Amino acid sequence: MTISELKKYFSENLKEIYTESESVFIFQVFVENILAINSIQLRQLADQEINLENEEKFLHIISELQTGKPYLQILGETEFYGMKFFVDENVLIPRPETEELLELAIQKIKTSENYQALKPSNGSIKILDIGTGSGVIPLVLKKYFPKAEITSIDFSEKALETAKRNATFHQLEVNFIHADYLNYDLNENFDVIISNPPYIGIDEEEEIADSVKEFEPKMALFSPTSDTLIFYRKIANDAEKFLNKNGLLFLEINQKLGPETADLFTEKLAEVQLIKDLSGNDRFIFGLK
Repeated sequence: MTISELKKYFSENLKEIYTESESVFIFQVFVENILAINSIQLRQLADQEINLENEEKFLHIISELQTGKPYLQILGETEFYGMKFFVDENVLIPRPETEELLELAIQKIKTSENYQALKPSNGSIKILDIGTGSGVIPLVLKKYFPKAEITSIDFSEKALETAKRNATFHQLEVNFIHADYLNYDLNENFDVIISNPPYIGIDEEEEIADSVKEFEPKMALFSPTSDTLIFYRKIANDAEKFLNKNGLLFLEINQKLGPETADLFTEKLAEVQLIKDLSGNDRFIFGLK
């Protein structure tokens, strides 16, 4: 089978799931990964035969894609904030909104009083990440603030294995803790608390695409109780007790519950801002102690 024949076969067998342009994009991703051919070479080498081993790899990929499995899970990796991260069925595939959260956090931390006060003496700000998943949030922050002491909590041991793999790959040090945050007592103060916790309500499950809820960990997507804001209530209490003076809070939130979520923090912090994402949805909360 030639590359062009394989490309046609790929699209024909996935037309019930993906548009033509989506199929072309995903095909190019796997061609680059398996055949080490970029999009320009793909056109130039369209008539080149591929060997049986690689053909079987593509057939297996097609069969997995037909189940609705996200292509990044099959690929096993993704790019996020300019860095490569390993992903699997135990972690959420990081979304663009979380890149926006990190962009906000990096900008605010750099100009924060606590960071500026510690910077001349090479002091370390202390950051708490709640619900680490694949580790994208703490590892991006560690890259930008290498002297920071970062603690990252997750309830899933398998997610932490993936996060630690990513930390090893990037040679970045983060203190990963396996714990149920909702029943975990903090015992130290932090300059920054950041989190993208499970924020989808149980009653919203029908609205979520099957490719998400059937293949990504539900514990990372959905609130564990009928109280959709349960994580934010605990974070608000912890921020009041364990966030240092002039400390910063960054949260990704459910777009349907922006004002309700922000209200949890108004009496706990000196300043609270509800911030929209690039799509115009209430998506982030920024807080200053």
